Amino acid sequence: MTKAFLLSLGLLAAAPALAQQAAPADTAALKMYRESARKINALVHTKLDVRFDYAKRQLLGKEWVTLQPVGYATDSLRLDAKGMDIKSVTLVDGSSTKTLKYRYNNEQLDIDLDRLYLPGQQYTVYLEYVAKPEELKAKGSAAISDAKGLYFINPDSTEAGKPRQIWTQGETEASSAWFPTIDKPNQKTTAEISMTVPARYVTLSNGALTSQKNNADGTRTDTWKQELPHSPYLFMMAVGDFKITKDTWRGKEVSYYLEPKYAPYAKQIFGNTPEMLEFFSRRLGVDYAWNKYAQVVVRDYVSGAMENTSATLHGEFLQKDAREALDAEYANGESVIAHELFHQWFGDLVTAESWSNLTVNESFADFSEALWAEYKYGQDAGDAHAYQNMRNYLRSPRDAQKQLVRFHYADKEDMFDLVSYQKGGQVLNMLRSYLTDDVFFAGLKKYLTDNKFGNGEAHQLRLAMEAVSGQDLNWFFNQWYFGAGHPVVTIDYGYDAAARQQTVTIKQTQPGTVFQLPIAVDVYVNGKPERHQVWMRERAETFRFAAASKPSLVNVDAEKVLLWQKTDNKPFADFAYQFKNAPRYVDRREAVAAAAALPPTDAAARQLLISALSDKYPSIRLASVASLKLDDKAVQKAAAPVLRKQLAQEKNTNVQAALLGGLASLKDKKDEKTFTQLLNSQSYAVQGAALEALAAVQPKAALARAKALEPTAKGTVAAAIATVYAEQGDASNWAFVRNQFDAAPVQGKFQMLESLVSFMTRLPDAAVLNEGTERLQKLAVQYKRYGVDEPVLAMLEKVKQGKPAEQQATVQAAMDAIKKAE
Repeated sequence: MTKAFLLSLGLLAAAPALAQQAAPADTAALKMYRESARKINALVHTKLDVRFDYAKRQLLGKEWVTLQPVGYATDSLRLDAKGMDIKSVTLVDGSSTKTLKYRYNNEQLDIDLDRLYLPGQQYTVYLEYVAKPEELKAKGSAAISDAKGLYFINPDSTEAGKPRQIWTQGETEASSAWFPTIDKPNQKTTAEISMTVPARYVTLSNGALTSQKNNADGTRTDTWKQELPHSPYLFMMAVGDFKITKDTWRGKEVSYYLEPKYAPYAKQIFGNTPEMLEFFSRRLGVDYAWNKYAQVVVRDYVSGAMENTSATLHGEFLQKDAREALDAEYANGESVIAHELFHQWFGDLVTAESWSNLTVNESFADFSEALWAEYKYGQDAGDAHAYQNMRNYLRSPRDAQKQLVRFHYADKEDMFDLVSYQKGGQVLNMLRSYLTDDVFFAGLKKYLTDNKFGNGEAHQLRLAMEAVSGQDLNWFFNQWYFGAGHPVVTIDYGYDAAARQQTVTIKQTQPGTVFQLPIAVDVYVNGKPERHQVWMRERAETFRFAAASKPSLVNVDAEKVLLWQKTDNKPFADFAYQFKNAPRYVDRREAVAAAAALPPTDAAARQLLISALSDKYPSIRLASVASLKLDDKAVQKAAAPVLRKQLAQEKNTNVQAALLGGLASLKDKKDEKTFTQLLNSQSYAVQGAALEALAAVQPKAALARAKALEPTAKGTVAAAIATVYAEQGDASNWAFVRNQFDAAPVQGKFQMLESLVSFMTRLPDAAVLNEGTERLQKLAVQYKRYGVDEPVLAMLEKVKQGKPAEQQATVQAAMDAIKKAE
């Protein structure tokens, strides 16, 4: 499961402060120890025969579930079954059947078996039921916004342009909303799912499609068999008008299910999948285990993506046409594909024993994103991705209070956070660096091999790593897996010319735990680095290194893997040297940050930022554009020609867009020709930025071009048109802004908020105010639990100012409704 839902809200990237505004935890619930679910009965095989009532949004199900007692004899069975109508419960023994007594509380089904069954003695229960997901009052999480299990998309075909689909989402324990099961991650079962659907639709599920039968009533029954055991939350179904594009890997089918209009771009979107399968299989020393690998993109998905066994489900953000693909960023596309594929090993082949140990699923998937980027696109790409993920965690102080392995939490959904994902991914990066690649990946191979088709936890990972390394790793796991927080350090430097000695003093300033830290330190003398490996075990330590002359740079944490917050008190000249000479992406990124922190009057800092405009890696170039203080005349004079030169040669469309934004802030009419030319770009990002840039120098010309761009507008272009209309348009332009806002995904809505509010504030039109207020209210209420209500309330307060009394009352009513909403 990816955290794209949180990202789509802008809570991590665009507005990280909002991620810290979660509701207070249930303190009573936090005191409860969340043990692994006890196994009284173990699932063995699950056979389902389902059909769908589109009008009622219900599933009509038949199930044969085979189980066996674990440890002790039992004469009872408890199944999770949420919000169902249970029609019958029967014991099946060959050709004979027995009706069983049961009790049902709308969440769990307690069944009296016909006799006492001994451990390992199998029995089969047959159930008929109706699943009613629309009637569930299910609670989601930050990563998974809903928990109904089964979703009917546009079932009545009433929404124009939206396909009719059915899909499922099992994590964490929502599979039991569409079939009775023991809905715990430490259960494993083989499966067979038969789906009866309108014959025109395509189906997808786990395992192999073993039969298709056309029925007399215009339906078709597809049967899918998953012959290797997996956990109930990984069961999946998808039904819809998908077009399948097929690939292969080592003779296994690799397939991509997309809406027909996006099928021509299937290889553009998913085409690296076979290479990923090969790379991960070889790197882990454990081949991909399942019989096929399919990926399907669905509408209105409740998260980013989900690693269902052999059949990953993605949200619609992955569907891109050729123009949209030009602006596709690794972090919001291909990294998700890598993340979910890596789960097929870490999560599916070996599954977290409990949600407390979610780290052995999600931290590995997070780690894989940088691992694939490093392999495919180079060291800078891997480092950049890992660094951004780490920064996302470090920007959330409340998460520093949580342990990576957490046996106390208010709700299992709370485990899907920046700790299980981003912090855990960086912890694995540190472990890899400490053990070295050969030992680290040998440890992963042992962990996967020892626990395949079963369950794992952090202790099993530790034991595997200890076995291959010959080292006791309790120190590492105790502080990073079973402890909370991270080091907060200051680093100071000194050089003793008489003793020819360089000193580095590191102080840990965080309260509580003192972390043990193996640190690589590179000391640069006469242009050459010398590597020193040191250990920090005390709260404050001074390290001494022989140096014939004063070093040009002392690079602490030279591998740039430590998960810490640091105040690095080296002079800026050292950062400038680091930018030019140190080898890693993070070295240069830290130097850019150091330059950005200095005033624009600092010529050396200004020069570094201008130099960074032509850095070899795009995100450094992006950071330098963002860091230039272009409201300063001296910066403008020095940067303007470099911005123009870089724009003329820039290949990355997102950097082009940023450069256009930088030039737009100069409001120099000599750039009008460039802005106008780039309005013809095939990149939506560039086209949108060019329109906003043109608006900065020729507002009326931009207004005319905005109108001309309307018919083909998407994404950033639509947002740019809305911005132009908000500043220059009139009430006749409102329909476009409103309709684009309504059609936009969550991220798009947040990007358009400023334009929406500007429109409502500037125009006196009552219809604009009413319709805009209604949309802001809906957004704030829908995402209130993520802290969205506060900024929306501030926006509405701004809108209200200066309005007539009647319109003020309309806005105030919306504000009151937001405050009262739960």
